[in-house]
Parts: sequence; structure tokens; C-alpha cells
Amino acid sequence: MIWMWIGFVAFVLAMLALDLGVFHRTAHVVKVKEALGWSAMWITLGLSFSVFIYFGYENRWLGLGTAFDQMAVSATNPEGLNDGTQATIKYLTGYLIEKSLSVDNIFVIAMLFGFFAVPAIYQHRVLFWGIMGALVMRGAMIGVGAALLREFAWIIYIFGGFLILTAVKMLLLKDDETDPGNNAIVKLTRKLFRVTERYHGQHFFVRAGSDESRAGATSGTDRVQDGVVAAATPGTLLATPLFLALVMVEFTDVIFAVDSIPAIFAVTTDPFLVFTSNVFAILGLRSLYFALAGMIDSFRYLKPALAVVLMVVGVKMLAHTWLKALLGEHFNLYVLAAVLGILALGVVASIWHREHDEHVQQPGGEGSGRARVAD
Repeated sequence: MIWMWIGFVAFVLAMLALDLGVFHRTAHVVKVKEALGWSAMWITLGLSFSVFIYFGYENRWLGLGTAFDQMAVSATNPEGLNDGTQATIKYLTGYLIEKSLSVDNIFVIAMLFGFFAVPAIYQHRVLFWGIMGALVMRGAMIGVGAALLREFAWIIYIFGGFLILTAVKMLLLKDDETDPGNNAIVKLTRKLFRVTERYHGQHFFVRAGSDESRAGATSGTDRVQDGVVAAATPGTLLATPLFLALVMVEFTDVIFAVDSIPAIFAVTTDPFLVFTSNVFAILGLRSLYFALAGMIDSFRYLKPALAVVLMVVGVKMLAHTWLKALLGEHFNLYVLAAVLGILALGVVASIWHREHDEHVQQPGGEGSGRARVAD
């Protein structure tokens, strides 16, 4: 089994090296058309991996399908092992849940990039290294979560209750207009590192007195040493605002992982299925951000739909034994269909609402008619 893990991690690292070292070696602004192409590639890769999951679990390649899955335990399967069909459905359900929850992360990333005024040409670099860190942290969190579930099976109910509470919070509470500059993580980073006032190209760190620090930001109007660089002793290592943005992106992913990892454990506790579905969902986050960043406000009902998805998987986690007995062997397929239906409804409702608003605002629309009557 260890060779399967090593092979998968090596494949992911090779794809990331190809991404940054070849296709994005030179910093550039990622256009929507390019982002859509990369999104299609990552989604196709993630979905195609389900074919490997099917044959791997069906034929027990290198130990696949021999790990205990608490969500697979039933009267006919007391060992809790997944065959090819079960593993494929669980992988696709987990991938869909993680992918949809990552969309919520895009809202926050867009806000962070706006607050730190990250130049568009460097946003891909921040997201690339942010996702590298996210893969490591999520791998660690999945390992800890899986170990806890093996030792203390009742934790599954705590995870389920937590997801339901999170869903209720998302439905009832409005987003806080917080200032990232007052965030404790930002303040701690500023205490640990002296941070320059300006961007210095694509560098996360510069040394006072170096060519990079003297060059300053890339725009002609900002080619002036900022106060921090000028006051620092030559050779002092200084962080740039790009590093602050990276730290906040990493911190944001940890917060979202607290919701998303329990959600995938509601589908399966098989560590390989949990990790691979997470990884493929995260790998496409960068391109998805550039494809959707300009359309985020158009999907006003997507966030409530995500909250309902969390509630569904939370209920599944709390009542999985009873639901499995009630719905039968195709239980996980019904969960996958429910998640797809909820997300589709959220997208359709958002599109309808946007078109309705545009119709009302057009001359001669309902809104203009009422305005003429009032006049």
C-alpha cells in the first residue's frame, strides 16, 4: 500500500512541477480563456482518476481496498471493505463535495487579493505555493482524522454535529466585513518579519541592499525604495506584502479544511479515497479562481446551497447506519445525486435571479415602469 501512496504523491509533484516550471515559468496575468482551459484539464484528470480507483479497488492493486472503511460496514460487509463500485462512488462524491466547498474558498481569496492589492501578474504564484502548503497540511489533517476514527469511532458523530452547526451558521449569519490587516496571523507575521511597504516583483522575501530591494515594485511609479528597506541594515531579510498574502491564503485553507475534511469523512474513512479526492479538488482551485473571480457576485445562491450540502453530509454522518439500512446498497449513490441536485439548484437559482435583476433594470422593465408611475 505504501507504494501506491508514493506513486500518487510523485505523480502530483510531477504535475505541479510541469505547471510551474514549464507552463507558468514566466509570470503573467492569467486570462479567463486560459483559466477555463486549465480548469477543464484538472476536472478531466480528477474524474478520469475514478477509472483507476475502480480497477484498483476491484483488483486490490498494491493493497487498495484492504483498508477499513467505517462508512462501508453493513450486515453483508462487516469487514468494512470497498469494492471497485463502492470506492468509485465514494471517490466521486468526495471529489464533488470538496470541489464545491473550494468554491466558497474563492470568495475569501478574492477578498484577500483585493485587500493586499496583489498585482494580477503575481496571483498565480501566490496560489501555487498556497496550494503546495495546503496539500501538506491537509495530508497531515487527514492522517490525524483517520487515526482518531480508527481508535475512537464515536468521533464520527462529533464531526457530523459540527458540520450541521457550520451549515446553520452559513445559512443564518451574514459574512463579516473583517479587516485582514487586523488578523492575528498578519500581526504575528509582522512581529516575526519586517515587512516592506511595497511589492518587490514576485519575491516573497528580499534582503535590504539587494538588487531586488532597490528595484521595488514592477510599476514605474513604485520604483522607489520604501521606508522599511531604507531603514533596514544591509543584508537584513525582509518579507514582502506578497508573503503576507501567501500566509493568509494558507491560513484560510486551514479554516476551510476544518469543514471540508469532516465532510469527506461522512462519505468514507478510507484514507486513500479521502486524500486523493481532496488533492484533485485542490489542484484545480487556482484555475477555478481565475475563471470565476470575476463572476463570484453572480452566484448569490451558491453559498446557501453549500450550506445545505454540509447539512446533508452532517445528517448522513450522524445517521449513516440507519440510512444505509433504509436506502439499501445504493445509499452512497443517492447521496451523490442529492449533492449534485442541491448544487445545480443553487446555480440555476443564481442565474435566474441575475437575469431577473437585469430585466428589471432595463428600460421598459418592471422597475422602470414602477418608476414612471411614481413620477
